Amino acid sequence: MTVRSVCLHGPESTGKSTMAPRLARHFDVPWVAEFGRTYCEAYGTNLNMSDLLVIAQAQDAKARKAVEGGGWPVILDTDPLMTAVWADMMFGRRDPWFDRWDATADLYLLFDIDLPWQEDGTRMFGTARDRQRFFDLSRRELERRGVRWALIRGEGSRRYLNALEAIHAAT
Repeated sequence: MTVRSVCLHGPESTGKSTMAPRLARHFDVPWVAEFGRTYCEAYGTNLNMSDLLVIAQAQDAKARKAVEGGGWPVILDTDPLMTAVWADMMFGRRDPWFDRWDATADLYLLFDIDLPWQEDGTRMFGTARDRQRFFDLSRRELERRGVRWALIRGEGSRRYLNALEAIHAAT
């Protein structure tokens, strides 16, 4: 199987945004940054469902363009599956668009909550209970969709090596 895209998935403060460019450098491939962070830095974190749709659709457009450009595997910091989980966390529901979206990545790396919480001004769910709920919802979304995924644990270089190992195992 050709792995054209690898999506980093999981709760806040698990190292996804740090890992994405590092993996892209390793493979010498493009990466797509998290649009939601840029959106929240510009407009704040008081989001509604319409905001989440804008974020998901913009993220999807950027990812599709990158994957079509070649240089695989494109590393995606996130995708609409993660935004759907955000909707579940924030509102206990999601817009039907999320369940219709079907451009899933070839491989998802689910980042564990085994790293300490780091507040950055845009993060919302830092309690142990919220982090566990966010992780559980993230895992359930991958399972529900039936996509290929691997759990990534560990700190520092161990986390990075585990991510590399999971990608190599998928190719």
